[in-house]
Amino acid sequence: MSENQKKFMDQESMHGPDNYKPLPVVLSEAKGVWVWDVDQNKYLDMMSAYSAVSHGHAHPELVKVFHNQSKTLALTSRAFYTNTLGPYLETITKMSGFEMALPMNSGAEAVETAIKAARRWAYRSKKIEPNKAEIIVANGNFHGRTTTIISFSSEPNSKDDFGPHTPGFVSVEFGSSQAVEEAINKNTAAVLFEPVQGEGGIIEPPDNWLPDVREICDKNNVLMILDEVQSGLGRTGKLFAYEHSNIRPDGLILGKALGGGFMPVSVFLSSEEVLQWMNPGSHGSTFGGNPLGSAIAKRSLELLEEEGLIENSRIMGEYFKNSLLELNSGIIKEIRGKGLWLGVEIDPKYIEGKALSKLLLSKGILCKETRETTIRFAPPLIIRREEIDWAVEIIGDTLKRIERKEK
Repeated sequence: MSENQKKFMDQESMHGPDNYKPLPVVLSEAKGVWVWDVDQNKYLDMMSAYSAVSHGHAHPELVKVFHNQSKTLALTSRAFYTNTLGPYLETITKMSGFEMALPMNSGAEAVETAIKAARRWAYRSKKIEPNKAEIIVANGNFHGRTTTIISFSSEPNSKDDFGPHTPGFVSVEFGSSQAVEEAINKNTAAVLFEPVQGEGGIIEPPDNWLPDVREICDKNNVLMILDEVQSGLGRTGKLFAYEHSNIRPDGLILGKALGGGFMPVSVFLSSEEVLQWMNPGSHGSTFGGNPLGSAIAKRSLELLEEEGLIENSRIMGEYFKNSLLELNSGIIKEIRGKGLWLGVEIDPKYIEGKALSKLLLSKGILCKETRETTIRFAPPLIIRREEIDWAVEIIGDTLKRIERKEK
């Protein structure tokens, strides 16, 4: 580590709490799938800011929109109409097939929005007794960091000493439709799941799980809400991850890639029946649906189709996964995921996830561990075969050296 990088790291540590454990690199520039640090060392970005940079860094079309809109009109609050929010909402509802979209900023805000909308629907449409509505969630979930959301986390460090926790949530085994059915009662308003658990280590449920849950929800008049903040917008090789199961939820939460790598932009999509109850004064955001974010989100959505990014995710993801499998490394226990969203489970008897992330960093690959033994790979959806080949060669060589106990 150079003195130049150490200076910036020390500055962060001195003036901010230690609530992250970043890898030891100070990034300063990025273009496409490549990132540079302050010493001009070059890295292949296999993280995409947890799927937020799906279009690649500084996409020229999005740079143009950002520049033009920011110098024209950036923020007004929702106290006024603007000429960018309507076109954005029309675009996202047409692409997704949902009737209405409620815009927010962060993914966690959109999850909070979904919870509020589901509860209000439960009281006003389903006629659940006041203050009794329950939402079924899954063990191992990750939906954000707000007080309400961490209340139904099963990760101790996410919730310890942040209580009292918000009631109204029932947690069941992820991937078990029987557990969902047994948890439903007269007060159940909704289920809220990730179709693939990202922070949990790219954990995929059984193929029949989402169709079974859809059937259970229909039978019991329960809303099915899916959080696709990470998995949506082409990440798994389809526009939405739930499309792999040929079902349709009642509500969908999107974020990250929606902002094109420039802005925090999120949304809760649902039907008019659900969102009709979000009347003036019930919910809002100063920045949610702002002109700049709306213009970027609209163009981000269009580019997914115009540039074939969803199909590229499918093809390159399959190629990347097969290339990693062909390494036949004893360190790799399992590879999970679809599209350009892979979780590589490693055998900790060889190396811990954090150590492997640091080792790959030293060789020019940005990736990060989760749950200690899973390395997540999620490059921008614009990545090409030759860039994947370059990464796989380095990963393969690194794993071989670890097996031989070389540096």
